[in-house]
Amino acid sequence: MAGRRAYRSIYAYAWDLADEGPGSFGERIQATGAGAVSLAAAYHAGKFLRPHGRSGKVYFPEDGTIYFRHDPAAYQRVQPLPNPLLAEHDPFADLAGHLPEMERYGWVVCFHNTPLGRLHPDLVARNCYGDPYWYSLNPAHPEAREYVVALCRDLTRTYDLAGLRLETPGWLPFDHGYHHEFALVRMDAWTKLLLGLDFSEATVTAAAVDGIDVLHVQKRVRDALDVFLSAEVAISEAQAADWIASDLIADPDFAAFLRWRCKLVAEVVREIRDVVPAAAEVRVIPSVQRPSARGWIEGSDLKLLAAACDGLELCAYERSAADVLADIHQVRRQVGPDASLSAIMRPSFPDLADGADTVAAARILAGHGVDGLAFYNDGHMRAGYVHTARAAFQAFDEVAEDIQAEAGR
Repeated sequence: MAGRRAYRSIYAYAWDLADEGPGSFGERIQATGAGAVSLAAAYHAGKFLRPHGRSGKVYFPEDGTIYFRHDPAAYQRVQPLPNPLLAEHDPFADLAGHLPEMERYGWVVCFHNTPLGRLHPDLVARNCYGDPYWYSLNPAHPEAREYVVALCRDLTRTYDLAGLRLETPGWLPFDHGYHHEFALVRMDAWTKLLLGLDFSEATVTAAAVDGIDVLHVQKRVRDALDVFLSAEVAISEAQAADWIASDLIADPDFAAFLRWRCKLVAEVVREIRDVVPAAAEVRVIPSVQRPSARGWIEGSDLKLLAAACDGLELCAYERSAADVLADIHQVRRQVGPDASLSAIMRPSFPDLADGADTVAAARILAGHGVDGLAFYNDGHMRAGYVHTARAAFQAFDEVAEDIQAEAGR
């Protein structure tokens, strides 16, 4: 990967590219000062407000589909679901043809796929009661894992990409934003953690190979939830944090199970890194949990993941520059001084003081050795975001250059 330009990218959706056309789309991206586009190659459902959308302002993407032309022979039982947009557009080819000077990164949502979960119910995560979480393919299941690895291999063999950005590399948490998600029981971090744990047959079998007594953990979790769900009790978030810590200390099997999950997710990422061309940089978005340290509930250990591929792409989705500083301090403390880190920011509501702290946050990230910067997401923001992004890229570069100059003295 020597000689690659510094990573300065804008995240984008294929439907926004198709709606606007690569000409004006590319002009806006270039106006930010970015040298790359991180384009969704596999994505989930949503209801998205598009401030500068041309054909409409509210968009519902088709759930669980891919936005590149795949090779069916590259997959086994689990096949990707092509988005209908591909009948008329080839988004990655369109970018290459109209914006050859811009590097292209494939943004891959990995194990978050409700349609494939519905089609293959044996592949999904299941809670301690056996209830399926249709939106969460199970990374411990060999066929779910094979599908995600094949998806990344196929994408990078079909298109000339500078790299991949891997999202949802592990288990999805209990909170999902599912359609009409609802409860009349007050939830907290402890309850959500226990309800989000996967005890499917594939997970029990895989963990047993490593000596983890998952059935013991499952019984302890189910018993705890049974008591909680039948009692007239509500706990604060501070109490929930203490309960989680207490459980980790009191039950070694529980702690070992959570650690095992992290090791398995890192193994999946390492397997993807191994099948992707060496010239394509693979970084993982470890979690969208805030702060980054909370990603362990999805099986994301920052240090293990950073070592499994070419680095982390952190979501700096914080309320202020001060929160960004606290988060990057913790991340760097955990992964060490040599791990490669890049970061994504949202330079608008609800983050970074509605965008006012964007430049300050960019300087903080560069000062902590973050080597790349991206903004999320072109389609979601008012078109005027380009000015904030450009100023932040410039500030980021200035700090990085000062650090290099100081190191050279």
